[in-house]
Amino acid sequence: MKRYLKNSVARFRREDSGSVTIEFVILMSVFVTILGAAVELGYMNLRHAMLERGLDTTARNVRLNTGEVPTYDDLKVSICDTAAIIPNCVNNLRLEMKVVDTRAFSPIPSTADCQNAEEEPKPLREFTNGLDNDLMLMRACLMFKPIFPTTGIAANLNKDAEGYLAMVSTSAFVQEPR
Repeated sequence: MKRYLKNSVARFRREDSGSVTIEFVILMSVFVTILGAAVELGYMNLRHAMLERGLDTTARNVRLNTGEVPTYDDLKVSICDTAAIIPNCVNNLRLEMKVVDTRAFSPIPSTADCQNAEEEPKPLREFTNGLDNDLMLMRACLMFKPIFPTTGIAANLNKDAEGYLAMVSTSAFVQEPR
């Protein structure tokens, strides 16, 4: 019995078939993780570019449409219509708009006012429409769920309790005279 066991162990040590499979499994998992991170980063970049475009287009419309004062919901719909690829945009988008005094500048707070669709609604931090020639700051915070939440980039980002990530975009404009 000892001899059979010794021969089996020796034969196992000499045998090299299947050794490539181990390397393949180790390297393939690394490549799949890198591929997942690249897809996640690309989609996050695309969402952010569309959010920026939507916010800038909406800010331009507010600045030039001097005859009417847009509501909070009108602005959200306008941003989400322009940023068409963002799923559930209207429910996960939160806006802040503030009149800025150019002589005594006070910035928007560093933390964005964010809320996802699964949270209880909370009041807006600040949303003030401007008058003629007012400098306005508008910030949008979009909450979204990552594609691969447990791997690559999304695993290392700060998520809320429901697994949403925050994406923030800011725009400044001067309200045209009416």
